[in-house]
Amino acid sequence: MNAPSPRSGLLVVSLLLSVVSLGVAAFALFRSADSDPGYTDAQRRDATTAMCSAFDTVRRGIATNTNVTPPGGSDDITGALAVAANARVALFDGGQYLLARLDPATPADLAGDVRRFAGLLLDIGAAATAGVPNTDPVQAGRLKDAESASTAVSSRCR
Repeated sequence: MNAPSPRSGLLVVSLLLSVVSLGVAAFALFRSADSDPGYTDAQRRDATTAMCSAFDTVRRGIATNTNVTPPGGSDDITGALAVAANARVALFDGGQYLLARLDPATPADLAGDVRRFAGLLLDIGAAATAGVPNTDPVQAGRLKDAESASTAVSSRCR
């Protein structure tokens, strides 16, 4: 019978340390996901108020810039391009603005809905910039999903 080599002992110790490290990391991950960071009710209210205000600003900006008629009518290609560019900026920047204004004290349900809405705005704006028309089935689905996400945020902001 062969005696265990020092090398195999090192391998066992390394393996045990790896398993223990993985267990500690998993515990820390699950614990942090379930823990309350300790925001006060006032901090949550303030974060909600600020987020709802930002949402209202973005929603008004999108409504304003996606419903503009080119100044020279349908024959004004330059005007049509300018109107389309403003709509894309409103969508893309609106998504960025919402994500930038998301306070860590924002209640999780509102924050989740805002992230979903912002992500959809970014996707819609990027696709529109790439020339995807609103009639494209995927883009139409994004627009429908964004309307649903907007309604969800709006209902939390009442």
